[in-house]
Amino acid sequence: MEEKIKENVVETTEENMENLGQALEESYAYMGNGEYDTDTLLAWEKINQYKETGEILPVTVSGIVNKGVIALVEGVRGFIPVSRLDINHVEDTNVWLGRDIRVRVIEADMEKSKLVLSAREILREESAAARKAQKEMAVSKIEVGSIVEGKVESLQTYGAFVDLGNDVTGLVHVSQISTSHIKSPKEVLEVGQMVQAKVIKNENGKISLSIRDVLEAQRVQEEEEIKNNIPVVENIGTSLESLLKGLKLD
Repeated sequence: MEEKIKENVVETTEENMENLGQALEESYAYMGNGEYDTDTLLAWEKINQYKETGEILPVTVSGIVNKGVIALVEGVRGFIPVSRLDINHVEDTNVWLGRDIRVRVIEADMEKSKLVLSAREILREESAAARKAQKEMAVSKIEVGSIVEGKVESLQTYGAFVDLGNDVTGLVHVSQISTSHIKSPKEVLEVGQMVQAKVIKNENGKISLSIRDVLEAQRVQEEEEIKNNIPVVENIGTSLESLLKGLKLD
């Protein structure tokens, strides 16, 4: 019994020594490598993680340099090219000094001490997301049966695409363009032409239109107006009595 206890103690001690050795080895990885200190190694490790995950980082522009600005990430000096500061062209970088912006790491090389950041991609993504949300909202408000107005954007063999605004485009199939049979949309439409159309379908963000229905409705309305504006003609007698009535005979 005593021997078994001793064996267990020895095994436990050896296991603890192995764990301790492993922990020491892991700790050495964070004690520098002779060229870089611990803080530098840890900083670049985090920076590489940011690059891999595409994490958005809040930074402050701390300096202005040729063709860009400087911002610190984990204490490391990062360069933001002027072309990556904004979606729009930046004329004067001096106004960016001290400004808080959000960036992503796009290039990281510890050996070359090269850290390149960008704000442009984030702004582009947010702008695209805003346009998408605006488009979805605009599409949701377009009701089937309503009359819309738009500009002919392009002509295809199968129909015409009409720009309805807010990045919303509707398709008028060639069969829905004219009240008469046509082989090509180019026979009656031109790019840039303003047209009115009836919404005949709104499904999964796709708008189907009909110019023909609008033209047909206009034709019916015009016929009704003509019919309603015809003057009422009073009955005129055609008997001999009515013809001779009023005549004076000598």
